[in-house]
Amino acid sequence: MNIDRISACTYAVRTDPLDSTFGMLSRSGFRCVDLWGGLPNYSNDPGACDIAGIRKKAAAHGLRVANLGTYPGQKLLENGHDAEMQEMTWAIDNAVALGARSIRVHPGSGEDPGIIPSLVPFFTESARYAAGKRIFLGMENHAGSIAGNPDAVMKLVRAVNSPWFGILYEPANLMHGKVDYKAAYRAFKGSIVHIHLKDGRWVGGRYELTMLGEGDVDCAWVISTMEADGYTGHYALEFEIEGGIPIAEGLPKWFTYAKGL
Repeated sequence: MNIDRISACTYAVRTDPLDSTFGMLSRSGFRCVDLWGGLPNYSNDPGACDIAGIRKKAAAHGLRVANLGTYPGQKLLENGHDAEMQEMTWAIDNAVALGARSIRVHPGSGEDPGIIPSLVPFFTESARYAAGKRIFLGMENHAGSIAGNPDAVMKLVRAVNSPWFGILYEPANLMHGKVDYKAAYRAFKGSIVHIHLKDGRWVGGRYELTMLGEGDVDCAWVISTMEADGYTGHYALEFEIEGGIPIAEGLPKWFTYAKGL
C-alpha cells in the first residue's frame, strides 16, 4: 500500500492539542490525517478556528489533511435547510483550504428510511456545490442513521445522483450492526468515496474492537477489492480501542500492518 494513501483518524485524541496529535501521527509513519470535525481543534465555522493555522501545523509535521470528519446534514430536520447548508458550505470550503479530498456528511438523524424524501433536496444542492469545489461527500456507515442500512442509504445516493456524493465505507461499523460488510460493498459499489478501517469481532454475543488484523474484518479483501474497482482515495485507520493499548504505542503497528497490505 502506498503510504501517501494511508491516513489516521484523530477521533481518539480529539481533545488533545493538534501539535501533539500531529507529532504522534508523524512519528507513527503517517503522511495524511483524517481530522475529526469538532472543537477544541476544528469547527466548520471559520470564525471559530484558524483554518490556515491547522494546515500550517499539519505541514510542520509533514502531514496533510485528507478528510474532514464533519457532520453537515445531521441536524437538517431540526435546524432547517438554510442553517444546515451554511454548515455544509463552510465544511466544503474548509476542505478546499486544507487541501482535503473529502468530508464526512450525515443523512439526518435516526434510522427511519421515511426521512429520505426530506433529505434529497438538501443533498442534491450540497452535491452540486461540492462538485464545483471538487470535494467528495461521504456518509459513514454507522448506527443511528440510515447510512448503516445499505438498501436505505443507496436510495438516497441514487436519488441525488452525483459522483461527488456517496458512501464512507466502514466495514467494522457494518459488522458491529450485524450487516454483512461484503454484501454491503456490493450494494455500494461505484458509490464509495472514502474508507475508514478498524477491526473487531463478535465474541459470545458481545462485539469487541481489536488491533487491526486481529479481528474478523478482512482488510486485505477491502483494499484489494477497492483497488480493483478503481478507488483512488485514502484508507483512514480509526484507532478506537477504548481501555486497550495506548494509541501512541498501537497506532504505529496499525500503520505497519496497513502498509504491508
